[in-house]
Amino acid sequence: MKYKQKLSQFFHNLANKLENSEQPPKVDPIDSKSAPVAGEKPVEATPEEKKVNLVSQASSKALETFKPLKNKITTLIGNSPLPQWRQHPRFGLYLGLGLGVTGGILGVGWGIYRLESSLPQNIADIQTYARPGTLTIQAANGEILKQNGPSTYETVKIAQVPPLVQEAFIASEDRRFREHGGVDGQGIARALFSNLRAGGVVEGGSTITQQLARIVFLSQERSFDRKLREMRIAQKIEDKYTKDQILERYFHLVYLGSGAYGLADAAWLYFSKPVDKLTLAEAATLAGIVPAPSLYSPLENPKSALERRNIVLKTMAEVGFITAAQAKLAIASPLVLKTSPLKRLQRQAAYFTDYVEKELPQLVPAKTLEAGGLVVKTTLNPRWQSEAEEVVERAVSRYGQWQNFQQAALVAIDPKNGQIKAMVGGIDHDKNQFNRVTQAKRQPGSTFKPFVYAAAIAAGKSPYSSYKDAQYVVDGYKPENYGDRYSGREVSMRDALTSSLNVVAVQVLVAVGWNPVIKLAQDMGIQSKLLPTYSLALGASEVNLLELTSAYGTFANNGVHQPVYGINQVLDRHGKVIYQANFKPKTALNQNTAATMTWMLQDVVNSGTGTPAQIGRPVAGKTGTSDKARDLWFVGYIPQLVTGIWLGNDNNKPTNGASTMSAWMWRQFMLEAIKDIPYQGFPEPNLGKRPVTLKAEPIKPRRTYFTQTTNNRLASSDEGSPTEGPIRRRRRVRVSREQTIVRSNTSEPSQRRSSRRRTSTAPTSAAAPSPQNTAPPAAEPITVPVNVAAPETRSVPLEVTSPPDVAPPAPPAERR
Repeated sequence: MKYKQKLSQFFHNLANKLENSEQPPKVDPIDSKSAPVAGEKPVEATPEEKKVNLVSQASSKALETFKPLKNKITTLIGNSPLPQWRQHPRFGLYLGLGLGVTGGILGVGWGIYRLESSLPQNIADIQTYARPGTLTIQAANGEILKQNGPSTYETVKIAQVPPLVQEAFIASEDRRFREHGGVDGQGIARALFSNLRAGGVVEGGSTITQQLARIVFLSQERSFDRKLREMRIAQKIEDKYTKDQILERYFHLVYLGSGAYGLADAAWLYFSKPVDKLTLAEAATLAGIVPAPSLYSPLENPKSALERRNIVLKTMAEVGFITAAQAKLAIASPLVLKTSPLKRLQRQAAYFTDYVEKELPQLVPAKTLEAGGLVVKTTLNPRWQSEAEEVVERAVSRYGQWQNFQQAALVAIDPKNGQIKAMVGGIDHDKNQFNRVTQAKRQPGSTFKPFVYAAAIAAGKSPYSSYKDAQYVVDGYKPENYGDRYSGREVSMRDALTSSLNVVAVQVLVAVGWNPVIKLAQDMGIQSKLLPTYSLALGASEVNLLELTSAYGTFANNGVHQPVYGINQVLDRHGKVIYQANFKPKTALNQNTAATMTWMLQDVVNSGTGTPAQIGRPVAGKTGTSDKARDLWFVGYIPQLVTGIWLGNDNNKPTNGASTMSAWMWRQFMLEAIKDIPYQGFPEPNLGKRPVTLKAEPIKPRRTYFTQTTNNRLASSDEGSPTEGPIRRRRRVRVSREQTIVRSNTSEPSQRRSSRRRTSTAPTSAAAPSPQNTAPPAAEPITVPVNVAAPETRSVPLEVTSPPDVAPPAPPAERR
């Protein structure tokens, strides 16, 4: 009806207007002044006059056309007047009020909609929140290794917080915490009245839940909009979590001045004690810091902190948390501080965490890193890491000066998945952050030989395939056994590896070829560039300890290479997984080939140079020493763990030690690690059926020959042989980096030093070394009869059953 009345009124008014204007004003096209005179031609109208005439004619026609429509409308709706309510003199006022109320309701609704839509969608973020700018690196068991930025080192469970400590914070910040639903109207009014009466801020209006909401979800800006959002988020938190859960997260995140984030940090920083050992006065001191951390920090303003502490104690008595006598006694006590550095600044596994931080930018976008709040879950075993650090420190401090090595490194890897379990990159990280596990590239010496023999086995060779142990010259390159001694007989590859005969390793390389050996080593985990030279077989190409150890892990994992890594997961500040390690394994060796190589490497530990690494269960491994004993290596493994050791000097100076010292260190670490690892044997190889999985590409030397053997002894050789220049160079090349060392049977350092002799690269002929490059003859080197299955091993008094923390008085002489 209202619609019909309004429509009727509209058309009624329209009809009246049309009725009054039916006859448009007539326009006389001919002015009296311009009337034609009899006998004269009429004056033609101007353009303006023509336009006026046309408009007049069009208006007349439009009115004539509209007349029937006007009559029909009038007949249809009649001439009804405005309704009575519409004619009310205050109609406009009522209409304005109605529109205002409606607009207000719509505005409030729109504001509520905007407020709700701006709230966080996932309130559960309070459980995983890390402050912006924080990077937390955790061990495999969740133990925190390092934190950068404003985040607490320790979490504290609510059960670990004494009731008096909880009540101190509740009395200071939120008296009705256990009663309200997130927002406390009474608290706001009380705080306002108290502050007005005191003439300053003595009590806050935000509840503990509101403070938690502000820490996790909001900024510190002061605005009405932010306050509304804070209150609404607090209500949602209260709907989802219990009071104890809220209080626990609050204690973990609240800032308590002087860099202390969280209750555990503050208790340690100010009083050097855990939370459960805090006294009443100390708890009140910490609770009093919250309103103004800079003003009330005991370290920065002891007087203000004391005054604030006493206010908290009085409030606790008023609320009924403590008696007046308790408050009086605590107020009378002095403010006693016993400060300690924040635990989160005392990081663990420093070399490993450095490695993790360098790897992180390759896994996470730069913007995500800059935003911070990340939690990095690593693969490190904290107990093994602690033992690794002790072993390295003990070896260098006790024997480094005597054997002239100043640095050491250790890395342990799970060969089944490639996870780094322990990493020590050197001694004294505070002074030198150079990581000798990942950054130092050194000649691996005889530890590279297993890759040459593995290629030969994969190409169809047998462990019993024999090669001549004699002075050998190939294209002018003359490798030398340890002590320059040779049996002149045929020696199997197995015995040659156990005795570490250099001349046999080079012959095997010639038979297999550079490319197959290089490709196999790379497939197994070697990433450094390997040069196609004859000295490749003797470890002339430099590698780092991490890749070498990872490659040995391929033997332990039945020929399957698992890429090595230390970062397992990365979580953003909301607890969402933004990176998950997922590396694809690569089959580098046939399973039987890997088992055969493990069988051969077991002999090195059972009866060769690796005997100091025996731990009472099956072990496979290899020692290695570069020229002039600059680098001392041992890499060994059991089925579940592969560990690599390096000893040496950063300035590349020679040592007076032997790689058996590295094997002894390996034993010390593994004796601790195997406490967590069940016994497991290696798979048995099938020596009868050996599938050919690699095509040999034999090298075709321009010239190769054997010289006359000068003795009938099989010398072990664990020293690097002279490195030749590029193969195309026919002239004699003198290389200073490759030397040969002869060890005497004495364990005295002075005699060992005098036993070292230096040789130059041999020419094409079998000429003897020049006198000026030859040291005085040394004592007789270690030798093993050719036909003896288990070669005799010379060693110093190394008691295998001795305690793990007791080192041998002298390193046994080695046969690499």
